Amino acid sequence: MNAFFADLHIHIGRTNTGKPVKITGAKSLTLENIFIEAAESKGMDIIGIIDCHVPEVIKEIEDGIRRRKYEELMEGGVRYQNSTLILGTELEIFDEHCNGPIHVLCFMPTLEKMKEFSHWLSSHLKNIHLSSQRVYVEGKRLQHKVKSLGGLFIPAHIFTPFKSLYGKGVQRSLTEVFDQTLIDAVELGLSSDTNMASRIRELASYPFLTNSDAHSLPKIGREYQKLLLKAPTFQELVMAIKKENGRKIEANYGLNPKLGKYYETFCEACQKTVGLTDEGCCQICGGVKITKGVKQRVEELGDKTKHVEKRPPYIHQVPLAFLPGIGPKTLKKLKHYFGTEMNILHKVPYADLVEVVPEKIAASIISAREGTLYVQSGGGGKYGKVEGA
Repeated sequence: MNAFFADLHIHIGRTNTGKPVKITGAKSLTLENIFIEAAESKGMDIIGIIDCHVPEVIKEIEDGIRRRKYEELMEGGVRYQNSTLILGTELEIFDEHCNGPIHVLCFMPTLEKMKEFSHWLSSHLKNIHLSSQRVYVEGKRLQHKVKSLGGLFIPAHIFTPFKSLYGKGVQRSLTEVFDQTLIDAVELGLSSDTNMASRIRELASYPFLTNSDAHSLPKIGREYQKLLLKAPTFQELVMAIKKENGRKIEANYGLNPKLGKYYETFCEACQKTVGLTDEGCCQICGGVKITKGVKQRVEELGDKTKHVEKRPPYIHQVPLAFLPGIGPKTLKKLKHYFGTEMNILHKVPYADLVEVVPEKIAASIISAREGTLYVQSGGGGKYGKVEGA
């Protein structure tokens, strides 16, 4: 078995002809640029691009395969240099059983299966050419369709206050909307970690995934997992999620939840992270327009103790761009000397770092690696901040 880094939630901002796919995604977030960033800069071995249902994206991939720029793998996935693309799509469910919209990730084993899925979706979406579209079928029907094509079904960023399973999608249980037997894993999102999610009893049987939800190239790899596989393919990924034949998720790497945009509850009136009264009002100003934080939502839904102890370690990871003093020029310099961000974050010794950057920055990188940085909590759509070693 070999270790592979995987980020399975990356958006396409534009096609190679300039047409928008993810409206809020950066224009530079093209298929080719994602491959280059993942393979050469980030050190990601496996990437999940979740806008592969878009017909022009499918055509780009097919053109690349025909020109032998990309290679479609026998066991699923599309290879470019040192990275494998897993073909996915993000969809929004808001059927009669939902309290609010829920985003889900659906991954297909082959390009042919994704084309078949895209054709089916075109009859149930308003715009097949855009990302994260609402699909006008019940959640369970979508699950069955994904499974009939040999795909993976994964609720996305499950605690985010907006457009997620536990954010507003259900009152208490995923069974209000989904068939629990047809869920392969759940994605935690930036404002939660394994320790928090393990308090939710009904999640005990599901693997946890940590992905970036990247809307720009620099955000690729801010959360990811290390997988033990024989090869970076779709079928090996499936076996890792199911813990079959020695394949497994060896570790999750993600932001300290306090760095996430929705960790703390936030009052829109006084623009502060706040506690709530028994009536659900802001304790500071009495305001009622509240964005409930992930920490509080887990408190509402969870038990006081964790339900599964034997999970992969969750390693709090601080992306280099979050660290004080590391701007674009310093980051470029670090990559020039040490290669990918994965190498800098996990391997480069302090003695080598101080040959390239000031001692304070080198110390911050080591502190990030060891989890000793002080973090100011985020909330209400604003990221938390790293304040020093």
